[in-house]
Amino acid sequence: DDLFTHSAAQGKGKGVQYKVSVSFLEVYNENIRDLLNDSEEYLDLREDPIKGPVVAGITEVETKSSKEIMQLLHKGNEKRSQAATAANEVSSRSHAVLQVVVECTDKAPGVVAKIKVGKLSLVDLAGSERAANTKNTGARLVEGANINRSLLALGNCINALGEKGNKGNFVPYRDSKLTRLLKDSLG
Repeated sequence: DDLFTHSAAQGKGKGVQYKVSVSFLEVYNENIRDLLNDSEEYLDLREDPIKGPVVAGITEVETKSSKEIMQLLHKGNEKRSQAATAANEVSSRSHAVLQVVVECTDKAPGVVAKIKVGKLSLVDLAGSERAANTKNTGARLVEGANINRSLLALGNCINALGEKGNKGNFVPYRDSKLTRLLKDSLG
C-alpha cells in the first residue's frame, strides 16, 4: 500500500511516472517455472549485461494496487509444487520468488527520459530435509536433495559475501539457479 501511495504522490508532485510490475516463479528441481502462466514449460535463466539475471519468457503483470499483487500471489501459490511427506502433509517442493519491479520515469517534456529501476524479491524457501525424517523415496528423495543443494548454495554465497575483506573474491552464484536468480539482490 505504501509503495502505491508514495508513487501516486511523487507522480503528482514531481512530474514522474511510476510503473509497478510483478512476476512469480518457482525453482523446482533446479528448473524455473512461471506461476502466473498456465504453461508447464520450464524457462531459461539468462544473464543480461544491463538488467542482470533475467528469466526468458516470464510473465510480467503491470499492477495498480497491492490488492492486485496479493491476487497474483494467491493465483501463483495454487500452482506451486507440493507433496505429502512423513514430516508435512502439504510440503512445498520448491522455492518461490515473487519479484516486484518499480520503474520511475521522469516525464518532463523536452528532457531525455531518466529511468530508475528498483526490484524487490520476496522469497519463500522450501525447508531443508533429512531423508530419514521425511521417509522420502523416489521422486520425493530427488526433490529433497535438490532443495538441500540449493539451500547449501545460498548459504555458501551468503558466507562468501559476509567474509571480512572479501572485496573482489569469488562468490559461487552459479552453483544454483536460485542463487543466480538472486545474484543482484544478494550482492
